[in-house]
Amino acid sequence: MDPSSYRSRIQAEVSELRGLSTVSKEGRAPVELDQQSVGRLSRMDAMRQQSMDIAREDRRQARLQVLVAALGRLDENEYGYCLRCGEDIPAARLDVDPAVTLCVGCAG
Repeated sequence: MDPSSYRSRIQAEVSELRGLSTVSKEGRAPVELDQQSVGRLSRMDAMRQQSMDIAREDRRQARLQVLVAALGRLDENEYGYCLRCGEDIPAARLDVDPAVTLCVGCAG
């Protein structure tokens, strides 16, 4: 297990998620109440879209927290160990998700 390759993958995902948060900021803004230009159904559609954008952002922020925690474990030389039992997490599992915190036995 090469921690630097996992660090690179995690940092790349962090950058991507932060970029997506920046780009999607407008979609999470409050929906304007302007009855002249937006009909009732259009406003409802805009509010539904805003709700979905907010939910996506919540998932992005949760994933960012997991990734930042993984970077912290890398910095502390605690990366790749199950947080529950302390055993090594197999490299194949880390290859699938480099931010995983539990071995297969503890995750199941």
